[in-house]
Amino acid sequence: MAEDAWGRWGAEDEVGAPNLIGPDQVRLAARLVRTGRVISLSQPLSARTPVPGHRAGVQHLMARDGGDYAAGAKRPGGFQFAEDVLILPLHTGTHIDALCHAWCGDRLYNGFPGHTVRSTTGALRCGVEKLPPLVTRGVLLDVPAPGGAIGRADLQAAASRAGLSLRPGDAVLIRTGWLERQGATIDFTVEPGIDADAALWLAESGAAVVGADNFAVEVLPFPAGEVFPVHQLLIRDWGVPLLEGLVLRELAEAGATEFLFMAAPLPVVGATGSPVAPVAVL
Repeated sequence: MAEDAWGRWGAEDEVGAPNLIGPDQVRLAARLVRTGRVISLSQPLSARTPVPGHRAGVQHLMARDGGDYAAGAKRPGGFQFAEDVLILPLHTGTHIDALCHAWCGDRLYNGFPGHTVRSTTGALRCGVEKLPPLVTRGVLLDVPAPGGAIGRADLQAAASRAGLSLRPGDAVLIRTGWLERQGATIDFTVEPGIDADAALWLAESGAAVVGADNFAVEVLPFPAGEVFPVHQLLIRDWGVPLLEGLVLRELAEAGATEFLFMAAPLPVVGATGSPVAPVAVL
């Protein structure tokens, strides 16, 4: 695959396609607000949040609660409080993949060496803390697909139905319906998603971030002989972060096609991803 965005914003750039979001994009996105309705696009986090088998689930622990006071903890002036701790893999529920999350050929986005991602220090390059808060125009491409690959023509048809033209700096959200169809048991190895050609169209159109309501954004299983081709193309080649596990049903039912989109990764230094709670403002 060609390194199509390498060097575009300088040899030291670790932000990638979110560089396409500037003050003009923010102002234009803010003008899309008409009703002031705010729609959450994130899954709730709890021990019931679905995760694939190779990841640990969410652990939510209380460090201080009402039981401590019932057992005799001091309450000066009657004051009481509670505190808790959250433990979770950063690629759980609704989350963003940083540009250090996936690479090939021993090179990350922009040519940084793969060995800069270390178990002892985290990512020395392209960590999630390098990504800015994302405030831009969001567009919803509604492509309900019971299975199989979503191609370039499918996305273009969805954009045409919605009367949309993609612009540089957009947050492109793709609704497959996968998450909505899941029951108590989820098979994380089979899901509809975009193929590499669809991803290339999004990158060439100037998408700053691409997200979907599935586990991997891309179709699973992969085409024969390939491994995460969309992750390689978007994250590694074009510097486009991926938003996974979005909740898009309410947004689609509201008839929204373009809106003010906002999401901010937690600035965890050296992390390969972060939970996010994105919102659409209509």
